[in-house]
Parts: sequence; structure tokens; C-alpha cells
Amino acid sequence: MLDKKMIVNDRERIEKLLKKRNEKYCEVLDRFIEIDKVRRRNISWYEELKADLNKNSRLIAEAKIKKQNVDLLTRSSKILSEQIKKLEPELKKLEEDFNSNLLEIPNIPHESVPDGKDEKDNLEIRKFGEPKNFNFEIKSHWELGKELDILDFERASKVTGARFVFYKNFGARLERALINFMLDTHYQAGYREIFPPFVVNESSMYGTGQLPKFREEAFKLENNNYFLIPTAEVPVTNLYRNETLKEENLPIKHCAYSACFRAEAGAAGKDTRGLIRLHQFNKVELVKFCHPDKSYEELENLTLDAEKILQLLNIPYRVVKLCAGDLGFSSAMTYDIEVWMPSYNRYVEISSCSNFEDYQARRLKIKFKSNLKNKNDKSEYIHTLNGSGLAIGRTLAAILENCQNSAGKINTPDILKKYLDL
Repeated sequence: MLDKKMIVNDRERIEKLLKKRNEKYCEVLDRFIEIDKVRRRNISWYEELKADLNKNSRLIAEAKIKKQNVDLLTRSSKILSEQIKKLEPELKKLEEDFNSNLLEIPNIPHESVPDGKDEKDNLEIRKFGEPKNFNFEIKSHWELGKELDILDFERASKVTGARFVFYKNFGARLERALINFMLDTHYQAGYREIFPPFVVNESSMYGTGQLPKFREEAFKLENNNYFLIPTAEVPVTNLYRNETLKEENLPIKHCAYSACFRAEAGAAGKDTRGLIRLHQFNKVELVKFCHPDKSYEELENLTLDAEKILQLLNIPYRVVKLCAGDLGFSSAMTYDIEVWMPSYNRYVEISSCSNFEDYQARRLKIKFKSNLKNKNDKSEYIHTLNGSGLAIGRTLAAILENCQNSAGKINTPDILKKYLDL
């Protein structure tokens, strides 16, 4: 979440930056400011009433010592007590509204984020490789998956429902090989591996910004406050919730494999065939906790680390910087890595690498201290970053489509052969 004081004291700048995202967020900001005004006024009134009540209590005590009549003071205290009692639930409701509205204000975009409304306005930064010119009629990855008997969507639909899949035979082995290959590559780059829970509580979902914004896209477990994770970002970022880290240990870099679960209610009809937009999928996530002065340097490095996977697989991709209108709710700046998909004849997102600055850290109360030996040094909020390194199913789909041959088989990338005993 944003700094409350910054919102109130620098409203004009915040409003301008939120307008870059979407005009609707200015309405959220106005509502927050109005609630804050009423809240402050009522807090001031409440404190005055409490002060008057305390003053009356002292006067009553003094009057009793002097054996003076206290009836007037007693009646006054009773009225003050009733006013305070009536005001307390109103203050509680205002505080709840204040906090809930604060959570509905997205992060403000970094100054380098380009203007724009949607993905059409994203800025291409660089490319790797060139799309292959096939001298035969190419097939989609779902067609290849069925013909090679490695992907079974029909039986998964019978067992679970639409947008689930059985990986079979070489498909299951390739999925597992990709997970191990990605984890090994990131571990060698200095990321400490985490194997997180796939279930988190509601506080964890609020902490990373999935709630309240994306409640409709979340899978909630019945009869409790547990959620299936939409990404390993959630448990791994919450790892240090309510902690103060040592500056000398920064940056802290983690990689984590997890299954991911997303309802994606608004995505029906868009890329719903094949592996691109499943309700359950596998992913390797990169998460960083770093000093605010170094976070954008670390974002560049994180993006390069994610890109390295596609470079080693020798699959064409491009990197785009998201415009303000396409930016994720909690992100201050995001690079998308988009892999070339021949059957789509376009690039498809395979990773989003984002700097959240202190937006998540404020929710999670994750701080660092410059010098823990000096008690006078104040702790500061840390900056959090994450990115897919990569989405496994989409990587597998990209391999099937980019590495298919005229015989309808797959030319497995050399880097994966040791993981497959080929």
C-alpha cells in the first residue's frame, strides 16, 4: 500500500500518477481523502471529549476532598461518557473504511513507465532470436500434444473441468525437466531455493496485493480463510512478514517452484485453448528483497536472469516495458518477457518481472536497518521484486511449437537432454 501521509500531503502528484493508470483510481483516491477528513475530525472530537471527561474526573476528586457539591460535574461527565460511547463505533467503522479504501489504491507508476492504456501501448525494449521459417505446415502445441499422446485436455476436463490438463509420458517428463532446469539455473545465479506451501491464509493474500483486488480470480478453500496460491510470490514474499532484515544481508534472492491456481474469471474466450491460460499450472518464481537505492538495478538483473532460460533453450522472445494502463495493481514498473508462438503468429507473455518498491513491504511490515548496532538508526521499508523464471507450461508449449519438425516430432533443446536422459 502507499504511504498514508504521502497520499494526503502530496495529493496532486499522486492523483496525476494514478490518472496515468486509469481515471477510475482518482475516484478511489477522492473517497479515501474524504474518509480521512471525516476520520480526522471525529478523532479530534473524540480526544476533546476524553480530555474533558478526564478534566471532570479530576475536578470531581478535588471537589469531594473539599466536600463540595459535584452533581453538576457528575451530570456533565455522564453526558460526555455517552457521547464517547456513541462515537466509538463510528470511529471504528471509519477506521475500517479508511484501511479498506487504502488497500484499493494501486501503486503509483515509476517516472520511466510510458503512458498508454493497454498492451498495444507497451514499449519494446529488445529481442532475442528470430522466428523460424518453417517449410511445412506447422501445428499448435495442443495439436502436437494430442498426436504425440503427451497432453490430454479431454480426460482432464472429465476428471476436473475445462482448462485443466494431464501431462503424459514425454510431456510429464519434459514438464519435470523444465522445473529442474530452471531451478538449477537460478540456483547457480545465486538464488536461494525455497519450496513453499501451496496454501496461504488471507493475510498473506492481502500482503502481496492479491486481495482485495483479485478476490474473484482466487481459489478459496471452503470453511476457512485459506487460499490456493496464484503464484509462489505470495508465500515467498510473506516469508519475512513483520521482520526487520539486516542491510548487510541484502539483496536476499529466492527461487521457488510451485503449482499455481487462478480462476481468471475475466479471461474466458481469450487464449483458453492449450496450455496458455490454465486454472492450474506450474511456475518457477524469482523473488528479491533489496535496498531501495538498488531496486531498479536489481530489476534489470532479475529480468536478465529470467531471459537466460529462453536463451539457453534458444527460443525467440522479446522484452517489453509495460505502459501505465497495463501495469499490475501492485507494481511500480514491469518488464514482460514474451515468447514467440508460431501457431499464434505473435509473441505471448511468459514472464512478468516487477519492482513493487515499498508497496508490498508496507502491507507486510518488512523493513531493514542500516546499522543494527546503533539504536538511533531508524528502520526503513524494504523494496520487493519478483518475476516468473519461467511459467513452465508456457515454456513447454513454446518448445513444442518452435522445435517441431516435419515428421511431427520435437527436436528437444540440447540443454534439457541431460534432464531427460536423452
